[in-house]
Amino acid sequence: QVQLVESGGGLVQAGGSLRLSCAASGRTFSIYAVGWFRQAPGKEREFVAGINWSGLRTYLADSVKGRFTISRDNAKNTVYLQMNSLKPEDTAVYYCAATIRGPFNIDYVRQIRAYDYWGQGTQVTVSS
Repeated sequence: QVQLVESGGGLVQAGGSLRLSCAASGRTFSIYAVGWFRQAPGKEREFVAGINWSGLRTYLADSVKGRFTISRDNAKNTVYLQMNSLKPEDTAVYYCAATIRGPFNIDYVRQIRAYDYWGQGTQVTVSS
């Protein structure tokens, strides 16, 4: 089993920044990749960013390219989502998820069904 705990959400004004953390514990050696997803009220959960467990390869959704970055701290088994230039449309509950399978390509990592473990989510609210 893998446990994921997100933190770092909050209320921020448009143009501001937040850094979300996803701390993994348990059988972390089995993790192949980690993804960040978000779900706004009344909308489907959508892919935001993904990173392989080595931290060497990443993907970002087009809607966040140039504003968000994903990274990993190997020593802490933690994946970060740095969010800059936030917009009101970024308001959502943000979830991290881990998959124990590949391949690590954009078609795979953006699929919700690819992931085996999910965190509880953290709320991000961007005011205009």
